[in-house]
Amino acid sequence: MSKNLVIVESPAKAKTIEKYLGKDFQVLASYGHVRDLIPKEGAVDPNNDFAMKYEVIERNQRHVQAISKALKSADTLYLATDPDREGEAISWHLYELLNEKKQLKDKQVHRVVFHEITKKAVTEAIAHPEQLASNLINAQQARRALDYLVGFNLSPLLWKKIRRGLSAGRVQSPALRMIVERELEIEAFKTREYWTIDAALTAHEQAFKAKLTHFNGEKVSQFSITNEELAEQTKQTLLAAADGQLLVSKLEKKQQKRNPAPPFITSTLQQEASRKLGFTTKRTMMVAQQLYEGIDIGGETAGLITYMRTDSVNLSIEAVQEMRALIAEQYGAENVPKEPRLFKTKSKNAQEAHEAIRPTYPRYLPAQVKNYLSAEQYKLYDLIWKRTIACQMIHATLNVIAVDLSCAEGKHIFRATGSSIAIPGFMSVYLEGKDDTKESDDKESFLPPMQEGRPVTLNDIIAGQHFTEPPPRYGEASLVKALEEHGIGRPSTYSTIISTLQNREYVTLDSKRFYPTDVGRIVNKFLTDHFTKYIDYDFTANLEDELDAVSRGEKDWIPLMHDFWKPFTTLIHEKEESVQRKDVTQEAIDEKCPECGSPLSIRLGRNGRFIGCTNYPECSYTRNLNDSSSSADEPEVVEGRSCPKCESPLVLKAGRYGKFIGCSAYPKCKHIEPLEKPLDTCVECPQCKKGNILKRKSRNGKIFYSCSEYPKCDYALWNAPIKESCPACHWPILTVKETKRHGVEKVCPQKDCKYATPYEGDPADAQGPRETACHFSKSQSAD
Repeated sequence: MSKNLVIVESPAKAKTIEKYLGKDFQVLASYGHVRDLIPKEGAVDPNNDFAMKYEVIERNQRHVQAISKALKSADTLYLATDPDREGEAISWHLYELLNEKKQLKDKQVHRVVFHEITKKAVTEAIAHPEQLASNLINAQQARRALDYLVGFNLSPLLWKKIRRGLSAGRVQSPALRMIVERELEIEAFKTREYWTIDAALTAHEQAFKAKLTHFNGEKVSQFSITNEELAEQTKQTLLAAADGQLLVSKLEKKQQKRNPAPPFITSTLQQEASRKLGFTTKRTMMVAQQLYEGIDIGGETAGLITYMRTDSVNLSIEAVQEMRALIAEQYGAENVPKEPRLFKTKSKNAQEAHEAIRPTYPRYLPAQVKNYLSAEQYKLYDLIWKRTIACQMIHATLNVIAVDLSCAEGKHIFRATGSSIAIPGFMSVYLEGKDDTKESDDKESFLPPMQEGRPVTLNDIIAGQHFTEPPPRYGEASLVKALEEHGIGRPSTYSTIISTLQNREYVTLDSKRFYPTDVGRIVNKFLTDHFTKYIDYDFTANLEDELDAVSRGEKDWIPLMHDFWKPFTTLIHEKEESVQRKDVTQEAIDEKCPECGSPLSIRLGRNGRFIGCTNYPECSYTRNLNDSSSSADEPEVVEGRSCPKCESPLVLKAGRYGKFIGCSAYPKCKHIEPLEKPLDTCVECPQCKKGNILKRKSRNGKIFYSCSEYPKCDYALWNAPIKESCPACHWPILTVKETKRHGVEKVCPQKDCKYATPYEGDPADAQGPRETACHFSKSQSAD
């Protein structure tokens, strides 16, 4: 048996590292956290200096037993979990568990840390072991205790005051506030009309445009011209004054330098992968984890990137030297700057021993490793490789030209600007994307040659009508950027924050933009009205900074917990007594009930917000939130559709289970059909082998899966199916099942088969498809 036992977090990483260390080392995986707080009240005791009660996570019980068994024959234990706060906590929990079992007596225990999975990095870490970092462990304990106390005290209050099943979190609530406030900004936005005036010009047979900047000697602002009449007057005045030509009154030529963006940290990788690749934050981190843990490249297994949870932009001297040599070979020595580029880390708590996210072997060009990677792995590796190489190249040089063209002795001035790339430098490899831009990032405009004092032909004056637009809704990239700017959350938490908001159905993602749901709005209003301090951006950021100070050993975590807990628990008890449910779920509006004359209010029901009478239950008047009082009783006709039973028009209706399509001839005809068509999972029904399994919604809103051949075939499931046969009983499909106890697993749907194994794909797969990913090739009987 091996004398040395090494513990890492994932089996993929374990396989890679065991190849490096040889037969004297056995490498096992903990499969993430091995224990957590007991899932009930009393797990954290504020009256006993926040003592915590832990238990082994049931789904990882067998992995802990395997580690315990292997340790019996080992002399030395190496705890080699990830090099961050979470990784340190996993090592500490494992140490505590083994120590409680008295298995560490006469054993050497070491903590080893490496930021890339390469043979050199791993062997050097084993040769220079360290001790567990108590400061990082304390910081993780404090964060876990805070999250538990906020969740276990604030969530039950939401249940009482709004509805059951809701939750609030220390970091997710400020993120929800951002999304709701942006939506309120958009709703309150008042569009304003404005006009721009451009000159259509020609010089040396090249057409170009210039924008009016001064009219009658006064500077033109955005709202100088606000209607068509004024725009037309301005146009005619300019045409008359110019008489077919404008004079080049000023010409400026200069060169601009553009420097490359720094190498990726976690947040910028998530943002750029969202912009350029369309990846969600969760998908980005999952693929990055695969690249980090190890890929088989022609018989040699190696991690292709450094550790992907980092807020440092440092690069090792050795890596920079290798990149500079590669740039000289691939792009020419003229593209290598005289001195290596150094970047300053913005985060106050960045651990400078960490590196930015970079390729571990820069000489593994994306094209060379493409055949060994999945499509997603290749796209992300290509992005990381190009960004890293570009950051060590020379700046780009742009030729910039600005021309003022005037008429009426300089009273009316137009300006044209253009640029061209003189020396591309880093731009030949990579250019950073931008959020919410209408022009492509690298679009360049060119102007024809012109001389001061010379006339240019005026073809026409163009008056353009425009309307101001509200601020854009957050996408994943812009939300991560906003969270980072406000100091909310940390690199490892951005993806979790976004997933939590979606899983709680506080927000929806439509066309890659976040929209708050009715429940999300109500929860946010309750928290902002009654727990203002705790979802304040500065308070959340300052608390993060204090927790970071704990991780640096500058602050004790227990006094920090007391400072938070005392005012928080006092406020919880106060709001429990003083706030009534109707204060939270009802919002008064200036309108009377058309049936009884009582005031109307916006209320929260099981299907979202609606307008209802405050005299309920005596008066049962209700209508949809967006309906006017006059149109409340007029059903919306489904255009181009008629009832398949009686050919009457079909209309949209609302029932206790939400909206649906029904026959307008009801009650004579009772035909109904779902508003949302079922989604095809692209998995063949294992029972009839004729239809596909569809994702459907039951009357009470619960998701289930059934055969498209229903009612001929009655095969149905509660969990999302996948195209993979059961290795135990050979049933043609497996399902993805998520539970609190076992997490996300692949499970056989057959009752007599007990096959279950941890699911290594995207955890969101447990929710089934979000859109149909294949075409129906079989029966489409979806009703």
